[in-house]
Amino acid sequence: MTASSFTIFKRPISAAAIGQAIRASRFPDFWLFLLAGTVGWIAGLVVTAMSRATQLLHTLLFQVPAGERLSSQDALASPWMALVPVAGGIAVVLIGLAFRPGIRRPAVDPIEANALHGGQMSFFESLLVSLQTMASSGFGASVGLEAGYTQAAAVVGSKLAMALNLRRNDVRTLVGCAAAGAISAAFDAPLAGAFYAFETILGVYNVGVVAPVLAAALTASFAARVMGAVQMPLLIGTLRPLTSLADMVPYLFLGALAAAAAIGVMRLVIICERAFNMLRCPAWLRPAVGGAIVGAMALITPHILSSGHGALHADIDASETWQVLFFLFALKALASSVSLGSGFRGGLFFASLYLGLLFGKGVAVALAAAHLMGNLSPELMAVVGMASMAVGIVGGPMTMTFLIMESTGDLAATGAVLAASIVTSLVVRSTFGYSFSTWRLHLRGQSIKGAHDVGRIRGLTVARMMREDPQTFPASSTLAEFRARFPLGSGQRVVALDGEGRYAGLLLVTDAYAPGMDETQTSLARLIKHKDHALLPSMSANEAAKVFEASNSEELVVLQDAWSRKVAGLLTEQHLLRRYAEELDKTHQDLTGLGA
Repeated sequence: MTASSFTIFKRPISAAAIGQAIRASRFPDFWLFLLAGTVGWIAGLVVTAMSRATQLLHTLLFQVPAGERLSSQDALASPWMALVPVAGGIAVVLIGLAFRPGIRRPAVDPIEANALHGGQMSFFESLLVSLQTMASSGFGASVGLEAGYTQAAAVVGSKLAMALNLRRNDVRTLVGCAAAGAISAAFDAPLAGAFYAFETILGVYNVGVVAPVLAAALTASFAARVMGAVQMPLLIGTLRPLTSLADMVPYLFLGALAAAAAIGVMRLVIICERAFNMLRCPAWLRPAVGGAIVGAMALITPHILSSGHGALHADIDASETWQVLFFLFALKALASSVSLGSGFRGGLFFASLYLGLLFGKGVAVALAAAHLMGNLSPELMAVVGMASMAVGIVGGPMTMTFLIMESTGDLAATGAVLAASIVTSLVVRSTFGYSFSTWRLHLRGQSIKGAHDVGRIRGLTVARMMREDPQTFPASSTLAEFRARFPLGSGQRVVALDGEGRYAGLLLVTDAYAPGMDETQTSLARLIKHKDHALLPSMSANEAAKVFEASNSEELVVLQDAWSRKVAGLLTEQHLLRRYAEELDKTHQDLTGLGA
């Protein structure tokens, strides 16, 4: 019996057979709902295991008292503990070396998996990411565990759906359910987890995905509480409500300021990454160097260590000057950027919340010092800054709004938080174009600006559409030879090749039989067209359409590569447009749930 089969009454039943039964059932949505609940429970288990393991590392390595958080400490128990992040860098490298034989590409996260690969993820890659994330955060690197949570949970949803041979859209849905469960379990916030899946992983909100995603989020949150996960709810307290519409204007302005700060943080990560690449030291040594820098900053304040959950609750009520708050903001931003830039694994989800708190509170204290605070609420300024910064870096205005609402239980502040978050999102998308996750994919050559499923369109390449048996003819031949080889009706276009078999242009058969053509005097070279217009197999449908528009041709040759100019096939514009329309229709069905 294989690993993907079950035994009932001593007869093995394959997972694919179960999946086929589910698809053939009169109630496939009900079975998907049950699968989502199962995935949510597993996500809760994943968060429990990873959070408790990381907290155990903090206790052992930093002597953190029971019930307290690493980043809430006022000082390290010993200056020698500044070397712990250095050991963490070495641990991350050793884990990577152990996994190197089985890794052939950068790990695919849930966003990329759903956007480009139909939800398919690798268990081996995801295990590597999860272990390195735990090691990074456990040894004090300034990163959060949320990336590891979602990676480990999402691969379970992906593998379960693939084992059951579910439809492509169902695979993507279960990946989103797993990610929703992970965030829900981490923050004890089911609505925030659900909208994280809708906005960041699935990129769509429709009737077909609401029930399974909410089921996964609720189940995961309950499971994490039952199993004793080290959850990270935001304990903020009651906020003063807005009294008029005019009171919202300063918070909108804060959202715009937070957008600029978020862009600065994202750019700082890449600056640090490039700086480490320029160092004259082996790549395997960079995490240790980054750990040394983070350790040195921890001697100033341990608030910059790990995700910053303890620091957030320590600083939310602290009486600090605006200079101290902005200094902590800069220190945390630099520590996170150095950690990620040097090779530690992790995310900026919770770090962005902590940075936003420092930024919003710093602005409020600065305004108060200048006697410009008026009727503004310092607590609400801090919360708006928290949500806005997270929206700018992570994305998801509704996700962060629901996270704040579930954390505070205060509906009166929701309007200001949502409005400022929308402003932040608009400013970041208009001026920068990406969230942190999608921008890092962009730097790897993937132009993904959101979680919408572009996998079908991006996968529709010229190589998949071209005809591989084009008719060819030497460009140096005479018109008489061409007519003898290609009589009228034998075809429409012939590929002309030079003496070395390289592409020289296209010949229209009808041009060779135009009135007034003299076989003895007309040169075949005069009839060759589109010498400088050709397609490549790797081109997407969008790129190919632009070449067709520029060439004003109904058919173009496909070259193996731009250097050898060897012919690989032909593609007609009519076939391109038909296939493109078909894939757009399938994508629309996936996004709206009408293809189920």
